Amino acid sequence: MAREWGELSHCTRKKVGAIIVKNNMIISDGFNGTPSGFDNNCEDEKGETNWYVLHAEANAILKVAKSTNSCNEATLYLTLSPCKECAKLIHQSGIRRLVYLKGYKDSTGLDFLKKAGVIIDQIKEEDFEKK
Repeated sequence: MAREWGELSHCTRKKVGAIIVKNNMIISDGFNGTPSGFDNNCEDEKGETNWYVLHAEANAILKVAKSTNSCNEATLYLTLSPCKECAKLIHQSGIRRLVYLKGYKDSTGLDFLKKAGVIIDQIKEEDFEKK
């Protein structure tokens, strides 16, 4: 389902989706993109990602923060493992488990979450396709 949300992104370099689940219910979702009120241009004229683009997990966590729900003890499903900045948000939000599909180029975020005690599982692409 996180992959489906990622396809909603207007970004061309990476389309990342996030789903937050708590007590077997989806409490939030997100995909990478520009903040509300901005044009949906994620990349500049050189093809680089604009600095203000929000990552999928940040969007999902912010949606929870604006609601009556809490991420405490929740599971986050991501199509791409988190960067180090988003890893801090994941930890501070109380998410206890992360499931991701593909690894980000820098594993610092995963290393931080492991040190923080977050349970981390990677789903292999080939296993995902069998289901």
